[in-house]
Amino acid sequence: MIEPADIDRYVSFSRDEWSRLRAATPLTLHEVDLKELRGINDRINLDEVATVFLPLTRLLNLYVSATQNLHKVSATFLGTMAPKVPYVIGVAGSVAVGKSTFARILQALLARWPEHPRVDLLTTDGFLLPNATLLDRDMMNRKGFPESYDTRRLLQFLRDVKAGCAEVTAPVYSHIVYDVIPDAEVVICQPDILIIEGLNVLQVGAEATEFVSDYFDFSIYIDALEADIEKWYVERFLTLCQTVFQNPDSFFQNFAHLTQDEAIATARGIWREINGKNLIENIEPTKSRASLSLHKDAAHRVTEIHLRKL
Repeated sequence: MIEPADIDRYVSFSRDEWSRLRAATPLTLHEVDLKELRGINDRINLDEVATVFLPLTRLLNLYVSATQNLHKVSATFLGTMAPKVPYVIGVAGSVAVGKSTFARILQALLARWPEHPRVDLLTTDGFLLPNATLLDRDMMNRKGFPESYDTRRLLQFLRDVKAGCAEVTAPVYSHIVYDVIPDAEVVICQPDILIIEGLNVLQVGAEATEFVSDYFDFSIYIDALEADIEKWYVERFLTLCQTVFQNPDSFFQNFAHLTQDEAIATARGIWREINGKNLIENIEPTKSRASLSLHKDAAHRVTEIHLRKL
């Protein structure tokens, strides 16, 4: 929810009011598509896609077109060719709030607009410092906090993207081994739109002069009550104990054989000491910097939408 001090900076919508802004935007996803895009324990359905995502993709399509036209106008003034510069969208929010599923669905829908068929998605997990570095700095219990990222490398990646470089590489992270994969990389080749998803992408530092969000054309913060997010985190942890943690290569294999009570206690402890602390100290304070804030209720339904005034 938007703080009272920030309310004048936003235009606010109820779920029904926002839904009507879809206009004639067609629903181009089907249930079989949605099944592939859902995350663990995510209950999102086609009604949520039609109600929340379609108005958003209509808005973003208008914004992308306006930005592309601005590049053409600037190029005409300078007497140069308009560069191919990706429109960059940032997606921020807590662990377990549904960022990854949201970003995947947004990517799938935007790619179905004929004006910008090439839409890439990148998470900032690959820019986390390797576990060896975090261990050496005694920071493993701060993983996901702003200081645990190679921010300098992330900023250089974004500079190159916005400079229109033909190819830009980014590191790759594995949630199985819970670490950056050495020598692995993903290549970004001048997409029409690039979605950057991560915990701290709206973060600003007291001493920094350049921020990740400086390179965003539009940013989205996914919000919910902390108690609801903690509940979703615990539910996800229980599911992971029965699935991913069973993998012999999993960093968290030692959690695979916990009883349900032990798993719940462990998840709540991790939330209290790491993820919840990161949310309160670093992530939630950045939501007023987002172009759009979506607030979820306890059932994962978006009930409030706040669009920052231009």
